[in-house]
Amino acid sequence: MSNILTQSWLIDRRHVLRAMGSCISLPFLECMVPLRANEKQTATPRRSAFIYLANGVHSLNYQVTSPGKDYQFSRSLKPLEKHRQVITPISGLHHSGALSHHHNCISVWLTGGKLGPSDRNTISLDQKMAEITAKHTRYPSMEIALTGDSLSWTADGIHLPSMRRCSEIFASLFEEPKGGKVSQRRELRRKGSVLDANLAEVRRLEQAMGSADKGRLEQYLSSVREAEIRTRRADAWLDTPLPPVSDSDRKRTNRDIPATMAGDYFRTVYDLIVLAFQTDLTRVATFSLGGEGDAFAIPEIGITESRHQLSHHGGDTGYMEKLTKYDTFAIEQFSYFLTRLAETKDLNGKPLLGSTMALFGSGMSYGHSHGNANLPLVLAGGSDLGLKHGTHLDFNHGHFKGYQLDKPGEHYSLCSRPANPNAYMSNLLLLMAQRMGLEVNKFAESNKVIEL
Repeated sequence: MSNILTQSWLIDRRHVLRAMGSCISLPFLECMVPLRANEKQTATPRRSAFIYLANGVHSLNYQVTSPGKDYQFSRSLKPLEKHRQVITPISGLHHSGALSHHHNCISVWLTGGKLGPSDRNTISLDQKMAEITAKHTRYPSMEIALTGDSLSWTADGIHLPSMRRCSEIFASLFEEPKGGKVSQRRELRRKGSVLDANLAEVRRLEQAMGSADKGRLEQYLSSVREAEIRTRRADAWLDTPLPPVSDSDRKRTNRDIPATMAGDYFRTVYDLIVLAFQTDLTRVATFSLGGEGDAFAIPEIGITESRHQLSHHGGDTGYMEKLTKYDTFAIEQFSYFLTRLAETKDLNGKPLLGSTMALFGSGMSYGHSHGNANLPLVLAGGSDLGLKHGTHLDFNHGHFKGYQLDKPGEHYSLCSRPANPNAYMSNLLLLMAQRMGLEVNKFAESNKVIEL
């Protein structure tokens, strides 16, 4: 049990306990450092948000073609032009593990893992960050996905579940538990007793199991132990008052939006993340705009096809135009997020954008061929953490003949095979890890830290 207290065990308790026939009412009880609820806040909180766009982009209309400071915004990236001084478009990075297994693009985006048929994923960067931020915040991280799974994985390769409904996210963050604190504490301690009994019973069964079963059982036991620690942390935080929420913020975020109003949904989720960061309830958030196979349509802008369908356009000009429209729409909402971070002050009276790194992108570049080199990525914010923006960071530069957008076949090849095989996305993740305060010299397959 000793190593349990030294790692970030970040399984959603509702998911774990549901398998045992019980459920608690608080979705976000990921405060995993025991009995630190009243620890003093750091002087300058560091925050990170990760936003995932499935199935890549229409790369001919997305690609920025010149490196450095004098780059011109592409058609799809135009909504970010007003943020030029606080963003860095990045070209030429890839995950080598995803190159062999294209269906794993979303799974390895934040892990850099190599996932074969029998491989277990590694820890995602957001959860690695949560290992050091958890002791300062009520919730180490929040995982949101419009459809499908979250972007987050634990050190044991366990996929964290996601939340979708905005009203449920708001309630989990800002509303007192049903029945009051006394009732909730009683329920948490009852759950703790159930977990203890369950753990003891499984340990007895383990004695009669073969090695293969023991390996599978160990992953389950990790979940039980994580839930046990989470229960203690939830109990410790019950006596810490929730932050007040203004009427305007409540009206903005405590509501549910139908899928036919995607822009309204995206902006509401971004507002929830901003509010969570502003009140310092958490410092790490992930938001998936949909999975690779189930990204939804946007009828409000005339798109009735799914993103997956549009990404497999096969040269159909109508589909290609709609995919560009979809890309631009998603980037417009990301631009809204950056605006909100810039205009919102944190508890120290400073703009959130300065202390928040926001990474937008995809684990795929060209969806039609499942090309996953030259990943579309934009890193924003974090000036207070030492990041300097205003340039196009191009790792293709010097390793190929130049962008040939008038020759689609040539450009799509660049999106399938990296021009620079040593330019790993893990190098970018390592940069973000270090700027968050992690004392690490390597993350996943990184071979050097990106300079920015």
